[in-house]
Amino acid sequence: MSGMAALKASLAPQSTPDGAPENSRADALKNGAFWNRLGTRFLPFADAASAELPLARLLRLSLFQVSVGMAAVLLTGTLNRVMIVELGMSASIVAAMVSLPLLFAPLRALVGHRSDHHRSLLGWKRVPYIWFGTLMQFGGLALLPFALLVMSGGGQGPAIGGQIGAAFAFLLIGAGMHTTQTAGLALATDLAPEASRPRVVALLYVMLLLGMMVSALVIGRLLTDFTPTKLVRIVQGAAVVTMVLNLTALWKQEARNRAATDPQAPRPAFAAMWRQFVAQPRTMRLLVAVGLGAAAFSMQDVLLEPYGGQVLGLSVGATTRLTALWAAGMLAGFALAARQLGAGDDPHRLAGFGGVVGIAAFLCVIFAAPFTAPGLLSVGALLIGFGAGLFSVGTLTAAMNIADEGRTGLALGAWGAVQATCAGAAIAVGAVVRDLVSAAAVARDLGPTLAAPATGYALVYLVEIALLLGTIVALGPLVRGRAHEINQPARFGLSEFPI
Repeated sequence: MSGMAALKASLAPQSTPDGAPENSRADALKNGAFWNRLGTRFLPFADAASAELPLARLLRLSLFQVSVGMAAVLLTGTLNRVMIVELGMSASIVAAMVSLPLLFAPLRALVGHRSDHHRSLLGWKRVPYIWFGTLMQFGGLALLPFALLVMSGGGQGPAIGGQIGAAFAFLLIGAGMHTTQTAGLALATDLAPEASRPRVVALLYVMLLLGMMVSALVIGRLLTDFTPTKLVRIVQGAAVVTMVLNLTALWKQEARNRAATDPQAPRPAFAAMWRQFVAQPRTMRLLVAVGLGAAAFSMQDVLLEPYGGQVLGLSVGATTRLTALWAAGMLAGFALAARQLGAGDDPHRLAGFGGVVGIAAFLCVIFAAPFTAPGLLSVGALLIGFGAGLFSVGTLTAAMNIADEGRTGLALGAWGAVQATCAGAAIAVGAVVRDLVSAAAVARDLGPTLAAPATGYALVYLVEIALLLGTIVALGPLVRGRAHEINQPARFGLSEFPI
């Protein structure tokens, strides 16, 4: 009887010290499920992890995006200003230096193809390219500050030697960024299961943007009291941080597969693979849409803050907040894109909606001048980021849908090459158009009605609207019909954040 009583007592609900019954395991599990649902509902990237790619591993892998964002801030932001203002260099020389990394952008397709078919006794396809890309980033950042000092006359040797060294450093950093990002995102595609890839795409975009934002704040804070010695320390410190971040991201991510990288296996020629890739009926139309959209959203990158200051008379702090609004809109676009793509929405339709939002954004920016409405400009900046976020995630997901098995790197490289090249060219063209048209308008060559600095900016924004209309036209035939959408779930893939 005593044994039966003990058994009954062990099965009976336990009581707390105050006599109240304790929650059952079923209640605890129910509470855990509630918090999991709460997290995935209100944190758009909480469900990007999977059994194959846990959250800790995914976040560690995304660190290579942080290093790329930091390098982008250094090249296009911090060093751009330091070279012109503190070091007194010519703006044309600085512009030429900053544009050098774009020379490597068209080679991203080749890098992706080579990583798809890399031959090695070690059994790695992506790791060697991420490693050598990291070494190029590190070498360029280590060399750059000394070259700048020599070029500005603050070091030993002729200035031409510094110019050659700086040009080489900028080119090396750009090559490293493009190589690391292409191979790194191809590795993320290999690791992520198909169902979670839309959210992984958005998470990697967010990490790139966060890397840029945090780096800008930290470097700006450190350079409050500028000295050439401090510049050397900061840039070389960035080189060390790049190495640490990329090695941490790379560590034990790619499994070794000697059969897949057998040196004796035949490697298909890039030209033949490229012809086969672009011969697909949807490929060229999508790449055209990517190029038009990238140009449309990037042409105003260096004009939005000057527009607010010169045309609307905003302070430096007020124009800086425009960039913050753009970043907030971009994050919102990433979050919505991750949610919609995860629910099975068509990536082409999502990208087209981003283009429509962009048109509305540029109209707000244009009408902010005649109405003298800084608030309208702020709304425009927010919508530019939101539309660009939707367009970027939508098109990169669509780009992976056209890649066959074994050609992930090629698709990633093609997308990145078109995006980066068109964005860089659009930034340069936009600046030139604004300078020429504004100068002619102020000189009254265009008539008294247009005799204002806002004329040049407005023309650039109108060109961007026209490019977005072309983007929507290019995307239209790619959008799935509703019947197809219902019967066949969308496939998703990974690509890279434009620089």
